[in-house]
Amino acid sequence: MMRYIKLVNFEINRFSKIYLSLLLITLVSQFAGVIIVTKSLLKDARDIMKEERLSEAAYITNYGSLDFNHIANTLLFVGPIALSAVALIFYIFLIWYRDWFGKNTFIYRLLMLPASRLSIYLSKATAIFLMVLGLIAFQIIILPMQNALFHSNVPEALLSEMSISTITIANPILSLIIPSSFTQFLLSYGIGLMIMSILFTAIMFERSFRIKGIIMGLLYCGIAAVLFLAPVLMEIGNFYFYPNELFGLMLGIGIILTGLSVWLGAWLLKNRVTV
Repeated sequence: MMRYIKLVNFEINRFSKIYLSLLLITLVSQFAGVIIVTKSLLKDARDIMKEERLSEAAYITNYGSLDFNHIANTLLFVGPIALSAVALIFYIFLIWYRDWFGKNTFIYRLLMLPASRLSIYLSKATAIFLMVLGLIAFQIIILPMQNALFHSNVPEALLSEMSISTITIANPILSLIIPSSFTQFLLSYGIGLMIMSILFTAIMFERSFRIKGIIMGLLYCGIAAVLFLAPVLMEIGNFYFYPNELFGLMLGIGIILTGLSVWLGAWLLKNRVTV
């Protein structure tokens, strides 16, 4: 267990500089977005009121009030979230291939450690999942601050206040990364774990069989996608599922695929990937 924890800590430390950079980019970009977009919105509102000789009440009647959605839908706000997502998806591959193609071919030392190779597999998966949760927690912490900053800069007469829960529900990206219910959390992050385990297994296929492994990995990803989406595809035909039934089927298939992928990937790492 201690070796597993040390491996997780080791993997997180290896990505720490890039990870901290993503947090800093998110912090600076989003707060800059709040300030810049708010000033732009107020300038446009004042220009319209001046040109059309409107009162604040008349402006709201004609053009609507200002709320945080004007900020949350901008590139400065959602861009860092997308960048972080892409970086972590890329790291799913980098966390393995860096060990093989790095300067010192570190994978040889890693595989010769007096520890189960399953621990190596799980430590990499755990490190990525913890970093995902860390980014989400960071967003949850700074979002109320950004909302408060927006409220403090917009005149009360033009402001439409929004709670944090309303903001997250109204914005598609925020509603995806910050689930509003435990069921949605299971769905969003369960699917994320499943996809990561499937990609890990595809990488193990490639590392085990090289060129043939690429084809095997792609086939495995395709078959897993079809199996997971089978209930949805069945609904397009003549079958009908109640929402709870559909959720239960997809959850069950997702758990099976995740378990199978972890077992198969760990088996390949132990029996097919050689030092």
